Amino acid sequence: MSTNKDLANSSASYVDPDDLNNNTSNNPSFEAVLDARLSRRSILMGTVGTATTAVFGSLAASAAGLGQEAVAAPREKLLGFKEVAKSLADAVIVPAGYTASVLYALGDPLTASTPAYKNDGTDGDFENRAGDHHDGMEWFGLDNNGRPSTSANSRGLLAINFEATTDEKLSSFFLHADGGTSTLPRPAGEVDKELAIHGVGVVEVRRKGAKWEYLKDSAFNMRLTSLSEIEISGPARGNPLMVTKFSPNGTKTRGTLNNCGTGKTPWGTFLTGEENWAGYFTRPKGDDAAREGNKSVTALLRYGRAEGASTRHGWESAGKEDKFARWINAKTGTSADGSDDYRNEMNGMGYIVEIDAYDKTKAARKRTGLGRFAHESAAFGKVVPGQPLAVYQGDDSRNEYIYKWVSAASWDAADATPANRLAAGDKYLDSGKLYAAKFNADGTGQWLELSQANSAISGYAKYAFADQADIAVNTRLAGDAVGATKMDRPEWCSVNPANGEIYYALTNNSNRRVEPSGSSQLAPDSANPRAYSDVKGTSTVQQGNPHGHILRMKEGTGGSAALSFTWDVYLFGAEASAAPGMVNLSGLTAEQDFSSPDGLAFSPSTGICWIQTDDGAYTDVTNCMMLAGLPGQVGDGRKVSLSYPRASGGPLTVDTYVGKAPGTNQLKRFLVGPVACELTGLAETPDGKTLFVNIQHPGENTSQAHVNDPARYTSQWPANVGYGAGKRPRSATIVITKNDGGRIGS
Repeated sequence: MSTNKDLANSSASYVDPDDLNNNTSNNPSFEAVLDARLSRRSILMGTVGTATTAVFGSLAASAAGLGQEAVAAPREKLLGFKEVAKSLADAVIVPAGYTASVLYALGDPLTASTPAYKNDGTDGDFENRAGDHHDGMEWFGLDNNGRPSTSANSRGLLAINFEATTDEKLSSFFLHADGGTSTLPRPAGEVDKELAIHGVGVVEVRRKGAKWEYLKDSAFNMRLTSLSEIEISGPARGNPLMVTKFSPNGTKTRGTLNNCGTGKTPWGTFLTGEENWAGYFTRPKGDDAAREGNKSVTALLRYGRAEGASTRHGWESAGKEDKFARWINAKTGTSADGSDDYRNEMNGMGYIVEIDAYDKTKAARKRTGLGRFAHESAAFGKVVPGQPLAVYQGDDSRNEYIYKWVSAASWDAADATPANRLAAGDKYLDSGKLYAAKFNADGTGQWLELSQANSAISGYAKYAFADQADIAVNTRLAGDAVGATKMDRPEWCSVNPANGEIYYALTNNSNRRVEPSGSSQLAPDSANPRAYSDVKGTSTVQQGNPHGHILRMKEGTGGSAALSFTWDVYLFGAEASAAPGMVNLSGLTAEQDFSSPDGLAFSPSTGICWIQTDDGAYTDVTNCMMLAGLPGQVGDGRKVSLSYPRASGGPLTVDTYVGKAPGTNQLKRFLVGPVACELTGLAETPDGKTLFVNIQHPGENTSQAHVNDPARYTSQWPANVGYGAGKRPRSATIVITKNDGGRIGS
């Protein structure tokens, strides 16, 4: 889940390491549309109202008691709560009648012997603490005897991604006493902390009386870091592309990195997506020549690693130890296969990783068949006995693709409770077909197979694919070959349990232009139809599609295995006062307007579609937020033609398909977070009465120079609500309940 610094910074020289465009293929966009050049506040916007919704700044349990059952609960009405207003307060704000509290934050101990977190930069032992930048998560229930349960509501495990860390110049500065070293070489002690705070964690939580707590001494608690040993599974296992000094036979790798979205399998395991991992590696000048024209150079460039590229944190500079040297993705050895260096090390990152949250003795597995790219979530389609399973995925970079995996095996209901959960994963996630999506201007689309059976791949002139393992490792190049549609940064996806339709959050794209220049810019197309100018504050001009949109798809005949689909746009992010015929195409009001949708999940209990934002475009008006929606279905809206004059050549028209405009009873703002945070990650208990949400990187835009001056922090959350020691901001998991004991969102 990348931060949106490309929209928050006006400097033309700033490049967000989480949001690089590496797709220089000429895959189609449908037609060009003139830039509307609509100024947001300077032309269109009226006065912004102040937030008046109840602020749960203390996040303390209300008098009603967290989780108390109501004596006489009112009849449930979904989205019956009073919407939360936009806010710039350094607080978590939820509707009246709800209570939010901090459950688990960066640095919290995961063993009984790990010291309490001091939060002053002197802490160590991060392998046994909560990591940083809490992101996607899933709930795994436990019964009273500590056994797996699909119906448990008061005790369970939260599997949580720890995506990244707050940094300004190399260093994860809130982790280090003096803000850390912002030049190379980096000290080994600093890098060791940063290696450990990335990855995944499992933590036991339970309801105790009126409150929820996490158990720091639970035997279930575990961490995977960027150094943990992980199995390679699927078509790339044992392939020459996976050979490294650490694994000469190409069957394992170390670590999982930049973990963002998640998924939960029908057999009860956790899926985590590796997103912006490429920037952690470096390639020195001269590596192209050392590879002697090897096609690996083409692949490295497609994944954003040109020779001479600098790294996000400079971990490779901390010493000659193998744990540091592995971040130098270069041909430095003399072997023909790479078994004496780390020229292939990057090929071990970028996958969906499967973890058995209930059993930390089982080695996690990278499911290479699902492809390698900047993964967000992995959402399963409707599960039907006797039919194959579908897993939907997105590649979160500008101008990248949407994907689907279809298992070779048909679903057997007996596998819902297998004796060996990861063996079920072997069955459904290692053999199958991978597809990329092409969206047509008439509201239809096709799934394009990524295999040597497709002549577009076997005959691709720019890269000679050797086998299916090569396609799995270099999936972006395969998407280029088949002509998949370049999208506006596909973030999380989720499947509507009511009808099986698939929803994708397309968070934004600063590279959309009516009249593109250069290979990185694209004209708008039907599925990504907006390109306009937006003014943030009084002068910052944001171009492209700054506010993003949510696209949805309906599979054709064949269900999960269908090769065709129809689509429309569920919602267009926009401010309420923006031009209704050009920008605010969904007719959003002040109670429901939003920007940059990112996290996206349907509640199995209520069917509510939860939308979380990672915004840099609207943050002069409001902090990031979470909304609750009750969507309809593909085709319930209308066709819209966006037509503009252009500098030459006459007007251009782009047709798009807009879902039914949501009334205030179908879409409401439910939560606003602290300053500079991202709302991300969502899990709930099966009864829908407890909701877990992650607050990521509050205070992110604090200057590293002010690390020891709390008055200069842009956020002091959650310390400002009484959680933990120190005042440095911390990513954290919060728990939300309804004071009358009802379901969340009612």
